[in-house]
Amino acid sequence: METETGMRATDQKATDLEALAVEAGERLEGATPLEVLRWAVDTFGERFVVSSSMGDGVLASLAASVSPGVDVVFLDTGYHFAETLGTRDAVAQVYDVRVRTMLPLLTVAEQDAEHGAELWRRDPDACCAMRKVEPLGRALADYDAYASGVRRDEAPSRAQTKVVEWDAKRAKVKVNPIAAWTQDDLDTYVAEKAILVNPLADDGYPSIGCAPCTHRVAPGEDPRSGRWRGSQKTECGLHL
Repeated sequence: METETGMRATDQKATDLEALAVEAGERLEGATPLEVLRWAVDTFGERFVVSSSMGDGVLASLAASVSPGVDVVFLDTGYHFAETLGTRDAVAQVYDVRVRTMLPLLTVAEQDAEHGAELWRRDPDACCAMRKVEPLGRALADYDAYASGVRRDEAPSRAQTKVVEWDAKRAKVKVNPIAAWTQDDLDTYVAEKAILVNPLADDGYPSIGCAPCTHRVAPGEDPRSGRWRGSQKTECGLHL
């Protein structure tokens, strides 16, 4: 059991990290992705990790150029497209990163037995909580800060994303180095650097999640409209 002294130290660390995140979020607004990542690596060292859904290798490429061998966390929900798992394996081979795959506490079969089949259809929030949110919490236990590939132009819910912010739910500094990039900026970087891209991106899936909850998007539709189609759900819970 954590002692009162230990709890106070933990609370003080969180307070200090939050203040650091708020200050950096203001100061680094307008900085390039590499400058933001350089700040994160210089500040946190080995206690900084990159998270990736393996829609592409953009974040892994950027982070590796600043910190070769950086840790990259991938959440294997058990429901991914084969192309996504293939992209994860390719990223591990092509870029100078160390990919760590994090699994949920329950396999799909165990979850079906305990909660009923196709929980993703009946209660997608509960499914995401068990297969994404909880595993990310465990994956980040040994780190003080983590990077995501969230961009402001992806959805209204992400429009106010800062390049550095405080993740109060996990008590971690969250770094969003490409928050200000547009889709055109992303596409330009991918083309210029020959970045690995999940093959599904060219098959009508501009936003790729778990296979049962991700559908093709028609030209001109909101890029995230293929996620949880037919429901009011727009986020899995990792970024809100």
